[in-house]
Amino acid sequence: MSSDALVADQTDHPGEPVAVTAAGAIPWRVNKDRLEVLLIHRPRYDDWSWPKGKIDAGETVPECAVREVWEEIGLQAPLGIPLPPIHYHVASGLKVVYYWAVKVTNGTTLVPDGKEVDSVMWCAPEKAARLLSNPSDVVPLDYLRDAHEQGTLDTWPLLVLRHAKAKPRSSWSKAEGERPLAATGTRQAQAVGRLLQAWKPMRVVTSPWLRCVATVAPYAKANGAKVKLAEGLTEHKHQRSPKKTASVIESLFDKQRAVVACTHRPALPTVLKQLATHMPAHLAKLLPAREPYLSPGEVVVCHVACGGKKQVVAVEQFKPFDD
Repeated sequence: MSSDALVADQTDHPGEPVAVTAAGAIPWRVNKDRLEVLLIHRPRYDDWSWPKGKIDAGETVPECAVREVWEEIGLQAPLGIPLPPIHYHVASGLKVVYYWAVKVTNGTTLVPDGKEVDSVMWCAPEKAARLLSNPSDVVPLDYLRDAHEQGTLDTWPLLVLRHAKAKPRSSWSKAEGERPLAATGTRQAQAVGRLLQAWKPMRVVTSPWLRCVATVAPYAKANGAKVKLAEGLTEHKHQRSPKKTASVIESLFDKQRAVVACTHRPALPTVLKQLATHMPAHLAKLLPAREPYLSPGEVVVCHVACGGKKQVVAVEQFKPFDD
């Protein structure tokens, strides 16, 4: 398992090792002004559940959730806000399942795979709570319903990425902006490209320095994402004018569309401080607060509520590879 795993709430199982890790999602939509969620029926167990499955080797938890939703019901959609993970015991020990909300556009055709899932049902959260076979599955459902009532369920993602591992400064004598990725960094960039698929940002804003551009290149090329170069995200511009770096981050909120920004370690304190102005104190405390803030190739995901208020309602952090 990759080292990105969210810290799970194990208050009911303190100190007990996790034997099985899985991930999935609760698909949701608003139909005729009413919230609906999607239940799946699994013939193997004759139960009603959410799309989910076990993590594959070398896979991150968000990647697992996206893959399972695609495989089980034929839905390709970016992850929304994280929901509380659940824990229960299986034959091999303690199992943890991580969930996200996934918005489904009205009119989307869902195709159960016929093997793991033989039918699906849209229904109100109250009905879903009664039908769910595993009582623990109600926990993320309740969170999703509360988020809808509070106006924090419908969101778009703003991601901040530190570039992948570069060649050491001490071994580079040319222009700093031309310092390339190390061999490890090139592999990290491929992993970053896979992880970003979970949120599918079609806007990429990056420092024009080579190591940042090379970090986002695999993702941008594979997905046709629009790449914008921003001098304000370079180390030199940040050193001379942190306000310009903060301005670049602030501008990411304007279009209210999924975006990833790639920058350098020295700029991260300013970047994170600017993001903190858009979230309540309890979320700001989740942001990295000490050097090096993020490891090379690591990403912070801020979920911003739709509607123009520029309010961050959830924060996550992932390292898309094992060192």
